Amino acid sequence: MKKHAIALALLLAGSAGAAQPELYIRGGFNGWGLDHALLETEKGVYEVQVMLSPGNHPFKIGDKGWTTEWVIDPAASVTVAPGTSYRMATRTGPEDYLFVRQTAPYRFRLDLGNPAAPVLRVTKLELPAVALVDAHKGHAAQATLHFATFDGKQETVRFSSPDAAAPLRSYAQSTTLQLRDPGPQHVLYQEAAGLPAVRSGSLAFDALFALAASEMKQNSVSQIKDGNYNGGAPIACDCFETGEKWHYVWTRDLSYAANLGLAMLDPQRVRNSLDFKLSAFRDGVATAPHVAGGLQIIQDTGSGGSWPVSTDRVSWAFGAEKALQSLPPAERKVFAARALTALSNTIDNDRVAAFDKASGLYTGEQSFLDWRDQSYAAWIVTDLASMATSKALSTNVGHYKALTLAASLAREHGDKARAERYVQWASDLKQAINDRLWLNDAGMYSSLTAGHFDGAPMYKFDWLGQALAVVTGVADGQRARRIMASYPHGPMGAPVIYPQQLDMPVYHNRAMWPFVTAYGLKAAARTGNVAVADAAYDTLLRGAAVNLSNMENLEWLSGQPLLLDEKNPALIGPVINSKRQLWSVGAYLGMVIENVFGVSTTNKGIALRPFITAKLRRQAFGQANEITLHRLRLQGKTLTVRVRLPKAVAGDGFYGVDTITLNGVRTGADIAWDGLAPDSVIEIGLGKLRRGERAITRVTADPYAEASSVFGPREPAIAQLARKADGKIALTIAPAKGELAVYNIYRNGKLAASRLKGSEWLDAKGSDAVCYAVEAQFPGSGNRSHHSMPRCLDAGISAALAEAVDVAAAGTYQVQVRYHNRANEINLGISGGVKWLTVRDGTGRTVAEGVVQMPHGREPGYSSPLAARLEAGRYSFVLGDFYNMSYLKANSTFSAAGGTAGPSNKVDLLGLRLLRVDSN
Repeated sequence: MKKHAIALALLLAGSAGAAQPELYIRGGFNGWGLDHALLETEKGVYEVQVMLSPGNHPFKIGDKGWTTEWVIDPAASVTVAPGTSYRMATRTGPEDYLFVRQTAPYRFRLDLGNPAAPVLRVTKLELPAVALVDAHKGHAAQATLHFATFDGKQETVRFSSPDAAAPLRSYAQSTTLQLRDPGPQHVLYQEAAGLPAVRSGSLAFDALFALAASEMKQNSVSQIKDGNYNGGAPIACDCFETGEKWHYVWTRDLSYAANLGLAMLDPQRVRNSLDFKLSAFRDGVATAPHVAGGLQIIQDTGSGGSWPVSTDRVSWAFGAEKALQSLPPAERKVFAARALTALSNTIDNDRVAAFDKASGLYTGEQSFLDWRDQSYAAWIVTDLASMATSKALSTNVGHYKALTLAASLAREHGDKARAERYVQWASDLKQAINDRLWLNDAGMYSSLTAGHFDGAPMYKFDWLGQALAVVTGVADGQRARRIMASYPHGPMGAPVIYPQQLDMPVYHNRAMWPFVTAYGLKAAARTGNVAVADAAYDTLLRGAAVNLSNMENLEWLSGQPLLLDEKNPALIGPVINSKRQLWSVGAYLGMVIENVFGVSTTNKGIALRPFITAKLRRQAFGQANEITLHRLRLQGKTLTVRVRLPKAVAGDGFYGVDTITLNGVRTGADIAWDGLAPDSVIEIGLGKLRRGERAITRVTADPYAEASSVFGPREPAIAQLARKADGKIALTIAPAKGELAVYNIYRNGKLAASRLKGSEWLDAKGSDAVCYAVEAQFPGSGNRSHHSMPRCLDAGISAALAEAVDVAAAGTYQVQVRYHNRANEINLGISGGVKWLTVRDGTGRTVAEGVVQMPHGREPGYSSPLAARLEAGRYSFVLGDFYNMSYLKANSTFSAAGGTAGPSNKVDLLGLRLLRVDSN
């Protein structure tokens, strides 16, 4: 009996006579979660009603742990027509879609009269009449903001409060924007006694800060849950959940949110959440000799089966650093020791599994840009091992932060040797990032290199990586200023990647994410770039105002929470979007506290460095003479921070700090904790307008058009590669469909030919051990594609894994295992194959050893390679286990492979390949 049939039989048997089956409608509209259970309405018929807003909504039918997953056609997505019945296939496949033009309730009806052939029918229902509500009626204080739209119209946002003089105000906020999710066009919220409040003379500005604080409180929960863990049952944790549609704690989301603003306001809850993302190994699990045992940071489920395809678990350090700066001394001491242990084990294991000595960089997927199709070459989904061996800017800066924080904690704990080692590793990594990833002609760092057999830094850019390089000091002053001037901004702000990718819907592609914008603002303030800072202020203020919430993401050229494209429904997006997204909330709070009022925590106290531009002063604060932040509580101290504003003037620039007083006494910009009284008043007087940096790159286009100024070309392929009789190597390019581009050819990761107009090229310099890749480039904009899948001239030596292999010619070889890992889907799980490969010569001496990765794959493929310098002779190969995230205790309740049944590091082994890449 096949797996899906067994699952179906168990499902039906378990649900007989029960009130609720283990089936849910799971889709982008509910974060693929468990909010919409199918309930039995008559014998064998299950239904659920869902209110849907406009969009092209992906969905599947699944159980809590995705062990059961039903789609209409396992071979292709199907767009469902309301009122039509569809036979379901009870096995996995691509998402089905429901296109919705106007907000309305829809009934999903599943008929299990014939269990072997379930029938799905979706029906549009009438939208119930709702009485119009004036949320502002009777409110004495009111304000209105107007925002121009991309299509020449205008959105209006109103704010009001019944009593503007109240110590704790309540607010109403309404918008004319068609909201992303169904619901009223207004929201009500109020200030909380335990959180700071702003009084700026602008009701709108004060309200939006209160909105972010209110959403922080909504995300503060006593239990969390995810359908893949603990059988979908709640898990006790005084933590921050990730958003309205995401009820779990995710390492990177939490850590960036904490770093941006949450750790300052609730360090204990941040500490709890950070601690939830640490885990020891399961009891009784034996670890390989090269593994650093003990507590470490969790890499969440994801590409190819998680770590070390993805290695941005080190982003945990960003949140931990801010928590350590904000916790009271006694609590800090305990967490500091735990953080040092976890960081050290994580660093040491990543050094073994994900550090490339040749480049000095760490391998792994880009941080947070973890939807492969959105920001990688189209072919990468068939070869996740190549994604695993690429090096990403954002992830490497995360490793830099982890190293510098661990060094500081080791020094604090008297471990001088460990501190010095991590300091040296951090210094070397910073140099490698600048040597290997900086593209001087672009004025930015490459977001990522190509993977093995290529390795070139690609002309792909991301705002998070650039901004993190600036705020961590990886980028020096001149490079930091060039980055700010060079990264493209649209009319509504900066996209998270550039250029955009064709044929992909909006999510990471073609999107702005507020938390990334907030890091861009931090970088702009650090470099004094007024134009970039103003763009960031506009993005964050507008997004929270018109959407009535701090959203997960927005389409970048229109600023819309959903850009409806009826002509191309497959491109509609953002395909997933949540209100009160945690890192967006942290971003907004941090923008106001750190950038506007200038307050940030340090290891010794607080720093005061406001960055108020002339535009922000004019547009946000109008005729006000001062703005005040009340009840900012830090380490048991309550601060009132008042910024005195110069008269508003036309022009651009930012205001320098003229004076700072603490309780009436002049002071500097850095104040130690013991210099603060239990209740302190800080007054910052702004002085003259400074010109600052004003360079910014602007890009604009119709958000529905495939403009070459916005997009990069589709990547080409190498159709043929062969050595001719005259010794030259002939390469034939297969252009991507519909592209009018020129081509650049890379030989062993180095540019060998540029801006070729034809599809044929001859190489007179290539050796037998040579590999090529090709990229397309638009002649006008200069935007480039991802690289083609690399192709090597040498076919290599193939053998069974257990066989001895004879090597005829000395050289550097890349040793790969041919395998198939079907433990989970390519975008899910914790069961990527992570093995230790040993190469031995004829005498039994080990000549090379290290980790090879075998990520989840739809078809058989090759592992990541192990480099080995081999002389002519006979060699044998031994493959043993290393470890993956399924070995950790925290994943013992995970529902799929590597979870409740125990660790999973199993792959089908199909053979071995040795590829000579260097004949020297």
